[in-house]
Amino acid sequence: MINWLTAPLQYVFMIRGLAAVVLVGIVCAAIGTFVVLRGMAFFGDALAHTILPGVALGYLVNGGAREPLFWWALGTSVLASIGIGEISKKAQLKEDTAIGIIFAGMFALGIALISTVRSYAVDLSHFLFGDVLGVSNSDLVRTVIFAGIVLALLLAFYKEFMTISFDPILATTLRLPVTRLNYLLLILIAVTIAVALQTVGVALMVAMLVTPAATAYLLTHRLPRMMALACILAAISGVVGLYLSYYLGIASGAAIVLTATAIFLLVMVFNPRQGLIKAMDRSRTDLTDQTDTLALQDH
Repeated sequence: MINWLTAPLQYVFMIRGLAAVVLVGIVCAAIGTFVVLRGMAFFGDALAHTILPGVALGYLVNGGAREPLFWWALGTSVLASIGIGEISKKAQLKEDTAIGIIFAGMFALGIALISTVRSYAVDLSHFLFGDVLGVSNSDLVRTVIFAGIVLALLLAFYKEFMTISFDPILATTLRLPVTRLNYLLLILIAVTIAVALQTVGVALMVAMLVTPAATAYLLTHRLPRMMALACILAAISGVVGLYLSYYLGIASGAAIVLTATAIFLLVMVFNPRQGLIKAMDRSRTDLTDQTDTLALQDH
C-alpha cells in the first residue's frame, strides 16, 4: 500500500499535478458553493465553453505558443461574464436566455477557428479535456496567485455574497451595491474557470464547480460548513482521481470528475440525513404503520 501511494511521487510532474488539483479543487469548490446556491450551473458551463474562441485566437496570434493561452482564456472568460450580465440587464432578457446566446455564439466561433487549421485539434486538445500532468512550475505559481486572489476576495466579501444569494431584497434594503457585487461574483467565477482550465478542461469544467458543492449541500445546509466540506471533497477527488489516472492510464480530468461524481452518488444514497436508503426506510416504516392502523380498524 505504501509503495502504491509513493510510487507516483518519484515523478516531479505528479507532485506538481497533485498540488495543482488540490489548489484548483479548493478554489472551484469555494466559488462553486455560490454557483450551486444561486442555481448558476448553466452559467458556469457556458462560461467554460466561451473560453474556446479566445484560446484558439491566442494560439493563432502567438504562433502556437501555449504559455500565453492562459491570458487569452482569462480575458475571454471575464469579457463573456460581463457580456452576459450586460445583455440580461439592458436587453431585458432572462439571464438563462442571455447565457444561451453568448454560449452558442462563442462556442460556434471557437469551433470555426479550430476547424480552419488542422493542428489546432491536436495542440488545443488539452484545453478541451485537461492536461494536469503537463502543469509546469510557472503554471503552478500562476495557479497559486490567482487562486489566492479569488479566495481572498471571497473571504473579504463573504457576508455580502451570502446576503445577495439568500435575500436580495434585504441586500437592497441595506443599500449594498448589489449590481457591482453580482458582477464581481461573475468575474470571480470567470477567473476560477480560467485557472482550472488546464486541470479538467472545458468539457468537464462545470463538474468541478458544481459536484463537490452539491455533495456538501446534501450533508449540511450551513454555508460555512458547506463551503469547507466542498473544498475537502474537491481536494480528495483531485488526489484520488489523479492516482486513478496514473494507474489505470485514463485521462486525468475525466478521472477526477468521475471520482467527484462517485462521491456524490455515495452521499446521495447513504446520507444518514436525507439519503435514498434513509428515505426508503422512512417510507417502509410509514407503510407499516398505516398497515397496522388499518388492521386494527378492521379488527
